[in-house]
Formats: sequence, structure tokens, C-alpha cells
Amino acid sequence: MQIPKNTTDMIESLKKASSLFLILFLASVSLQAQALKNVSLEDVFKKNTFAQKSVYGINWMKDGKYYSSQVNRGGFPTVVKINVTTGAEEAVLLDGRALGLNFSSYSFNSDESKALVATDVESIYRRSTKGIFYVVDMATGEKQQLMNGEKISYATLSPDNDKVAFVKDNNLYLVELATNQTTQITKDGEWNKIINGAADWVYEEEFSMSQAFSWSPDGKKIAFIRFDETDVPEFNMQLWGPLYPADYRFKYPKAGEKNAEVSIHVYDLASKNIQKVDAGSEKDIYLPRIYWTKDANQLAFIRLNRLQNKLDLFHANATTGSSKLILSEESETYVDLDYNDNLQYLSDGKSFIRTSEKDGYKHIYHHGMDGSLIRQITSGAWEVTELVGVDEKNKKIYFVSAEASPLERNFYVIDFSGKNKKTLTPLAGTHRINMSPDHRFFIDYYSTTEMPQIVTLHESSGKLLKSLEENEELKERLQSFALGKKEFFTFSTVDGTALNGYVIKPADFDPNKKYPVLMYVYGGPGSQNVLNSWGGARDFWHQALVAEGYIVACVDNRGTGARGRDFKHATYANLGKLETIDQIEGAKYFAKQSYVDSSRIGIWGWSYGGYMSSLSLMIGNDVFKTAIAVAPVTTWRYYDTIYTERYLQTPQLNPSGYDDNSPISHVNKLKGNFLLIHGTGDDNVHFQNSVDLVDALIAADKQFETFYYPNRNHGIYGGNTTWHLYSMMTDFLKRKL
Repeated sequence: MQIPKNTTDMIESLKKASSLFLILFLASVSLQAQALKNVSLEDVFKKNTFAQKSVYGINWMKDGKYYSSQVNRGGFPTVVKINVTTGAEEAVLLDGRALGLNFSSYSFNSDESKALVATDVESIYRRSTKGIFYVVDMATGEKQQLMNGEKISYATLSPDNDKVAFVKDNNLYLVELATNQTTQITKDGEWNKIINGAADWVYEEEFSMSQAFSWSPDGKKIAFIRFDETDVPEFNMQLWGPLYPADYRFKYPKAGEKNAEVSIHVYDLASKNIQKVDAGSEKDIYLPRIYWTKDANQLAFIRLNRLQNKLDLFHANATTGSSKLILSEESETYVDLDYNDNLQYLSDGKSFIRTSEKDGYKHIYHHGMDGSLIRQITSGAWEVTELVGVDEKNKKIYFVSAEASPLERNFYVIDFSGKNKKTLTPLAGTHRINMSPDHRFFIDYYSTTEMPQIVTLHESSGKLLKSLEENEELKERLQSFALGKKEFFTFSTVDGTALNGYVIKPADFDPNKKYPVLMYVYGGPGSQNVLNSWGGARDFWHQALVAEGYIVACVDNRGTGARGRDFKHATYANLGKLETIDQIEGAKYFAKQSYVDSSRIGIWGWSYGGYMSSLSLMIGNDVFKTAIAVAPVTTWRYYDTIYTERYLQTPQLNPSGYDDNSPISHVNKLKGNFLLIHGTGDDNVHFQNSVDLVDALIAADKQFETFYYPNRNHGIYGGNTTWHLYSMMTDFLKRKL
């Protein structure tokens, strides 16, 4: 008998069929299910089977009707001009083949008469790079090489289009394009001593900045930050490979140690004078942001004290250097610095918009230029996560928030008055927004746990204009795999705290079986793993484990983001304590489930997650059997000043906060299976962390497994590394969980 094609016929046929047919039919369905492929390590890390497509390199053009995008044609980069409303390609703006340049990035000046392109770019640290830069005349196609092809950093065209400023060898430079004449603005720059116009290691890592200079709106001045790191202690890493391994020394201020002394200066192009800006008499401070207001002679800057519990906004006269305190915000814990640069000065020169979590949740505020509060624009028990755009003409503000749920990100618009809030992306999931400068259009990068990224173009009203990428090929491939569904859940700990989590069960999950559980954790302040968005390679490694018969789960502990200041700041001065309690509570929650083998619960994490997995196995030795820690912090005494002291104060002020929850202090409690992994070239969480933990484990007579990756940094990648790492972790879990 043939299997019916539609559901109605199938139901009728089944009603009429004998019980024997029903048995045969169910067997057939089972065989079809078995025909679906399991996710393999090769699929994830060698074949890139689950890599999703996106729309990259979009730069909005000045008239708002077009955007430019970089594509690859014939092995050469090409920048094309796209009509926003039709999606049609209307011109080739930059042709790498014709220019003879294999550039990796580009930018246009304000009137789009010139382009700045970079070739041979090499990374320095997480955000810093250097490369060979060219200025291309868009009318003639002629290119002009900067600094005779020497590698430079942060090349930036002036607003008047005549000059380019950049950093080389820790000094700030300027080149006149008409004459190709180069001026060295600063002359005291020196490796591991003085940096002008670029961030030091710790500012780059923890304040999300690398370029530390900015043109004035009229192009007549350059403001820059100077770092004097002479007295900052050096960290030394050995680079393995040559006959005699090389030493790499760089300035890294560990918690409680000396920071660089920072100062703000303004270079006047006409007088060639450098004016220091008054930032106060206190030297042990942070100056993490400089902004030009709409007044070409008025500079704004943010000052934080060493403990980061007081944030001051100043306005300064760029000619005299005198400054005035505009507003100040203090906290018993720490004041959150907006890494998205959610501070925007309005063109009327009378006010500015910023975000703050001073009322318990991050919201948008409107201030006069004297700092007075005009209005709190958004409010409620939810977080604004990004200020996307301020449309001054129509008095509207565009932002992303977690109002619908901490697990969601949606795009909204609201009036300056704080009224008429509207959702522009109503579909549940995670929306990442790229909005045109004139606020007429936006591109939405949207995904959920069950749907790969869809990229769409919209009018500012939310009206869909065009689909740019739907990942149909990936969706088609996914149909042939047996994937576990990511299910969200919430549970309450013994003290009544509600925690969000997700669980991934095997596609052929049988509630009558007992499964081992592997928990995945990061857990650091403000982070979030439990989010309704499509995952990357790590998520599909979890799917490969699920295909092997594991359940994978994740719990966002106290201290994580999108749930307000109190939830995030709960871990202040005691990092690791509440987070570990919550991960153990999560394990106990799963241990109670009828389908879980409570004797086989494991946990793994990377970086802060490695710190958490180590502590969880040691302190929670009665619930966790196995843990993997990749590149973990093992004592906060070894981590940097800015991040660590923000959450723990200094070790001099709070020694117990550093030591009580260090895995090194809990090695005697280790009972289960422990795998410790680290890269010897980790400039961020130093290999020293794992060396000291190993030493303590040896002293405590504890057996464990460990593996190091020579010269690999914090991300542990390159060549065959990622495949090797995840293969090893998979093998360990099969043996030990």
C-alpha cells in the first residue's frame, strides 16, 4: 500500500488500515528519522557546513539613496554602489584589480570625493591593527600611498578632505594630500614608554578603544590621548619556535599595579601648538573617551576614578585647555561606561543625548549643554542595549532594547518627548541594526535559535523594502540533519532567584532514558549566553555532542546582563561566589529531572567561563563529575586593572574578594575529572594563570589532564588548532562524562 501524500488522506487511511499496517508505518517513519544525518566534528570545523551568509561591508552614502558594499570579484576586492530601494548595483566605486590593490577595508570622506583603503593589514591585539594605506581620488582613480608604504595605524581623513592623520611608532602624524608633506606632530613616542593617539593594551581590551585621536569638526585641530606607561610593569611572554625562544615584553597593569598616566592634548594645525587639556590634579584616573561637540572649539571627555564608581563628563576649551564639569554620576558599586558610545551631541549645539543605568536599568536621557536634565526619554524595568540613531529633524530616537524579554533584542523608535514608542521589528528573536545616517532606512540582521540570519532592508517606519540574504542554502542543508531544539526555561534557586537557561536534547530524545548533561558557562558581568539568536560553531559543536547522546544546557547566573543593574551588580566585590552557587543550582535542577543521569553532569567554559567551570567542579564536587576550563582566570590578581578593579576594587582594598573565590584556593576540593587548556601566547589571560593552578593541584596531590597550545593567543586558533582543540575536548568528554 502506498503512503498517502496529504495529511487528511493519511489519517483516513490509517483509520481503515489494520494494526499491522500501523506498525509497518511507524517503523517506516522511524527509518526516515534515522536517515537524517548527525552533526559531526568534520561538519562543524572542517566543512563549514553550518556557516551562515551575511551582508558585509555596508557603508551608507551621503545622499541616503545608496549604500556601498565590498564584494570579491575575480579574486580582487570591489566596492559597489547599491540603490537602497531597488537593490540594484548602479556603479563600481573601487576596483581592486584596476587599482592594483588587494585592499581589506575602505572608507570615504564626507563628500565621497576620496577613499581611504588599507592593504597588508596585520593585527596587533584584539582591536589594533597596522597596514599600508592609500588615498584614492574618486574622480580620477589615482592613488596616493601614505608614508612611502610603511605600515601605519588608524589613518583618518580630515573633515575638509585635505589631510590624513595617523599613528606610527607611538607618534601622531599628519600628511597634506596636495603636497604629500608629512608632519610629525609628537616626537616622544617610544615602545613601552609613551603612546600618542593610540590606546595602551588595557584601554584597548577593557574600554573597547584602539584609536585615541579625533579631528575637530572643522578639520583645524586634532585631539588625542597620551599614555605615559613608563612605570607600568612589563609582562613577558616567550615566543616559541626559534633556536632561542624570543621574549615579547609589553606593558600590562595587573590588578593593584601602576596604570599609565593619561592626558588629553589638542594640536592646532595653524599654530602647530599642542595644548594640554585640564583633566584635574588627580593622576590615578582613566580618560576613556574624547568627543568633539558641534562647537569646533569645544571638546568633551569622560573621566573615571580608579575604582570606576564615579564618572564625570567635562567640556573643555580646545584653545586654552580649560575645562568645566558638566555632570557627574556615582555608584556604591561601579558606573557603567557605554561601550557603544551612547553619547551624542545634537547639531543645535544646545543639548546632548546619553544613556545611563542610574535608575536601575539602562535608559536614554536628554541633557542641556550645562548638564541639566531635560528629560528621561525611556523608562521601565527593561534595558536599552544600544542607541542606534538620533533624528533631530523629526525629533525621534531609534534604539535597541530587551523590553520584550531579556532573551530578545528588538528595534524601537520614540519621540524626544518620551512618547509614541513603537516597535519596528515585532518578530521575536534578536535584531541587530545598521541604520542610515539620515534615518530613512535600516538594515535588520535577524535570527532566532531555530532560524539562521535573515538580512532585510526597511524604511524607518519598519516597512520591508527588500530581502538581502535569507540563507536558503543553509536552511536546505539543515533539513538533512537531526538537530536538537534549543528550549528555554526558567527555574528558581534555593534563595528564590529566577535564572534563565536553555537546554538542547537529542533529536530522538526518549524521556524514559537517562542522559549525561554538559553545561556551558561564561557568566561574566554583563554577559549573556541565553539569548534567542542563531548560534555559531560552538553551538554546532554542542549539536555534535547532542548527537552522541549528551544533553547540553546553559544557565545565565547572577551578574549577567539585560536584567537590570541590581542583577548585574549582585556579584560586585565577590566575583565567582554567587555565579558558582548559581551554576551548582543549575546542575542540581537538572539532577532532579527524570531523564538526567545525576552522576554524569559536567561543565565547560572559556576565559571567565573557564574560571567558572573550574570553581564549579571544585566547590560543587558533589554534583559535577567533569569540567573543562579553556584559558581560565585562576586568580584575579593576575588580570588587568580596568576590568578586575571595576568589579572587585583593588587587591589592597579587597584581598578576600580576590582570594576567597580563586580556583587556586579550592584545589583540595577537586574530586572529578578536570581538563585544563591554555595558549602560551595569551596576551589577555596569561598562561601564568594555568601554570599556578597546575602547581597548586600538584601540591594538593590531585590528578588532572592539561594541554597547552604553543604561541596561541586567547582565542586559540590558526591552522589546524580549532579542529585539534574541539576534537580533544570531545574525546575527553566521551572518556570522562
